[in-house]
Amino acid sequence: MAADDQSKVLGIVVLARHGDRQGFYQDPLTYTASATAITPLGEQQEFQLGSLIRSRYLNSSLPSFISGVSNTSSLFVQNQVAVRADAGGEGGVIFDSAVALAQGLWPPTSLASTTLADGSTVTSPLGGYQYVPIESVEPNEDVSLEGYTSCNTFDDHTSAFYASEEFQNKQRLVSQFLTNLQPYMDGRPVTLQNMWNIFDYMNVQSIHNATFAQSLPDNYLAQARDLANWHEYNVFSDSTFDGVGNIAFRAMVPSVLTAMQRIANASDPLKLHYSAIAYKPFLSLFNMTGVVADGALPPSIVNYAASVVLEVRQPASSVEPVIRFNFKNGTDYDDFREYPMSIPGWARFPVSGEGSAGPDVPLSTFISAFQPAGINTTLQWCNVCAQTEARGCAALFAGNGTETSGHTIRVNVHDAISPVGAGFLGAGLTIVVYGLGLAILAYLGLLTFGKRARTASRQKYGTNDHTELHSSTNSITKESA
Repeated sequence: MAADDQSKVLGIVVLARHGDRQGFYQDPLTYTASATAITPLGEQQEFQLGSLIRSRYLNSSLPSFISGVSNTSSLFVQNQVAVRADAGGEGGVIFDSAVALAQGLWPPTSLASTTLADGSTVTSPLGGYQYVPIESVEPNEDVSLEGYTSCNTFDDHTSAFYASEEFQNKQRLVSQFLTNLQPYMDGRPVTLQNMWNIFDYMNVQSIHNATFAQSLPDNYLAQARDLANWHEYNVFSDSTFDGVGNIAFRAMVPSVLTAMQRIANASDPLKLHYSAIAYKPFLSLFNMTGVVADGALPPSIVNYAASVVLEVRQPASSVEPVIRFNFKNGTDYDDFREYPMSIPGWARFPVSGEGSAGPDVPLSTFISAFQPAGINTTLQWCNVCAQTEARGCAALFAGNGTETSGHTIRVNVHDAISPVGAGFLGAGLTIVVYGLGLAILAYLGLLTFGKRARTASRQKYGTNDHTELHSSTNSITKESA
């Protein structure tokens, strides 16, 4: 039961996993992935999820209706929505999932039409198909949706898990089961370290290959899933809130918090912020919000088209907005369910004397807990990950002045430079080099600068001969507004 049933929804932050896809492989140490493709089943799963979110939050007859959202809920209103999709390891699967989900949220509408001067009416193609802008988040340009790849310290964290006594004990316990799986794996390595790939292969084949599904012994897929859950949760979680094991969600923290703050700001039109992602950030999010530690949710990989909706609510009895955690695990059940969070610094209280913890966390408490753990700039990510080359880290360190040795990085200048800032830096260097070239030509008598040209320049721009280039040294990693 909600802590304040009279609260109204100001807006939502949606995190959703992609839908069903074809076969896929990722390196068990670095999680470098191969490309794959979405299936018609995956597109349907995402469309249905989008339809559910629409029916829940864009239906003005329900208490969960987003306050202040466009009165014509069937029409997409661009300044009220931000959509981002991870364009990394799984190729176009996540982006395509975002397209399908968006079509469920804003289906074709005859309202998308116009009347011409001759009196005829023209409707958009496909019965009023609505074109929803989706930001394709490329990992090499923006680390926010895939902070775990190319991260050296995260790889160290994974290697340490594989070398742990817990892992070795588990490996001994399941050795016979792994041996039994070998005939069904089509030559794939059947090791505990490779458990995610084993399960994913079995899962994909069980959905799309009738021969495989019929030949696989009962409970083999369930056992493989349990092992993959254990494997992945240990990789993508951490015993400390700001540990590198949580980096999959830590990298998302700035965009999530910014979205929450914008939604809570009455002068900002944003009402819905949606990030299309892989399964990894969910595991880190579950760990950081305490929903697994409390036993509310199991430490497991979320299903295809699973979604967390973080509602930003305005209680009737409080000035400060609150955050409510809702989760739906794919097609496991029909609607979203509320789960209480264990946020550091927040003491939960029973609801209505029932002994259950209230689900709502004050926005300021949520922000104060998560903000210090967030990875706010690409340069900060480079330091956290001890990365000196990939994702533009070499250029960023060169621009800031650093010393590196192995996995130890010391930054001499503390001002962060984002990829945008790095672009200004490169432009500045180009101007300097070009200017030196002109000076040499002038010295050799091959180029002259006329007084008339300088005068014309002053008249046109109303400036002195010298132009200053200003750029912020505190710019952050590109994120959807």
